[in-house]
Amino acid sequence: MEKFDKLTGVAAPMPLYNIDTDMIIPKQFLKTIKRSGLGVNLFDEMRYDDQGNEIPDFVLNKPAYRDAKIIVAGDNFGCGSSREHAPWALLDFGIRCVISTSFADIFYNNCFKNGILPIVLPQEDVDKLMDDAERGSNAVLTVDLEEQVITGPDGGTVRFDIDPWRKHCLLNGLDDIGLTLEKGAAIDSFEDQAAQARPWV
Repeated sequence: MEKFDKLTGVAAPMPLYNIDTDMIIPKQFLKTIKRSGLGVNLFDEMRYDDQGNEIPDFVLNKPAYRDAKIIVAGDNFGCGSSREHAPWALLDFGIRCVISTSFADIFYNNCFKNGILPIVLPQEDVDKLMDDAERGSNAVLTVDLEEQVITGPDGGTVRFDIDPWRKHCLLNGLDDIGLTLEKGAAIDSFEDQAAQARPWV
């Protein structure tokens, strides 16, 4: 998993409440078990019309936000069914951070497992960042995970809280597999001892 330390990028404003996982990646795209290739279908039903043409008014179709790395969203982002394809699609598009007042629990946990930083802030702070995000190509935020600070385009800052263990994992690029591999020497030692103790197994 790619490490997350400091992220600077355009923030896209999505002030809708209750953006669920079916909006993030519709069910017809869940057949794959690959993490790549889903970015083109991120927010598919909001980005494209019935003929597959881009809907110009959708934020990620606007020139200023096509390379957005951050989403500033309304309350309860990621609700709905517990599909890990949702963070996969965000990550494949290039989104590494989502900021909201609240997240659905399963989506929130899945973000950390896939190298995405979900930040929970009070409504007042989200409103400030939403205002920053509405500046188009000038909507550049810097998210510093080590310092737990978001810096806006005018230099204003917002601090955020994060669980220390989750922070450690993101800073070091450790998903569940990475955490297991950190114990590789201990696992090898256990297996050697087990083989000697029970050679018939």
